Amino acid sequence: MTQVSRRKATGLIGAALAMFTVAPTQAAALDTVSAKKLVDALVGEINRVIASGKSEQAMYKDFNRIFAKYGDTSYIAAYAMGNDGRRASGAQKKKFSAEFQTYISRKYGARFREFIGGRLEVKSVRPVKSWFEVTTTAFLRGEAPFTVTFLVSNRTGRDKFFNMFIEGINLLLTERTEIGAMIDRRGGNLDKMIADLRTAK
Repeated sequence: MTQVSRRKATGLIGAALAMFTVAPTQAAALDTVSAKKLVDALVGEINRVIASGKSEQAMYKDFNRIFAKYGDTSYIAAYAMGNDGRRASGAQKKKFSAEFQTYISRKYGARFREFIGGRLEVKSVRPVKSWFEVTTTAFLRGEAPFTVTFLVSNRTGRDKFFNMFIEGINLLLTERTEIGAMIDRRGGNLDKMIADLRTAK
């Protein structure tokens, strides 16, 4: 079995298990009201940024701050690194987490930047296992509305979103695939992959 096919097989099994056994837990104190409150605040900040008229780089800085404030970035980063995180040193994990947060903010900030002239509206909240699914609708000029969904838990002791779906595209699974491919392109060298994150989109 090649390195790529082995990674794909391992990734599919790992992803299936992770969504049921590794997803954030300890959400007993989280309820529909607090989950909606978190996403209302998150959406409010995103809407203010896309309506601000700021430059592209200034918007990315704002999105970085928003992701850090409302997102469970340590969990998202660890999930994205997947099984390769087991061989990473503490220093590599710390550096990856920092670079990954900037990368993810730039990547998804670029997507939210497409919403200029539009808005996000929270539509519904429902409990799913140990977390809550908060569904929003994106209204863009000249385009049909579409769904953006946030999964919220309080794994860290604070309410945070740990996954996001834009038009059905799963952030966690997408980034695990992307990071895995970056590691493969660098022959398994984690330091080179981390360096590549600085310019990745």
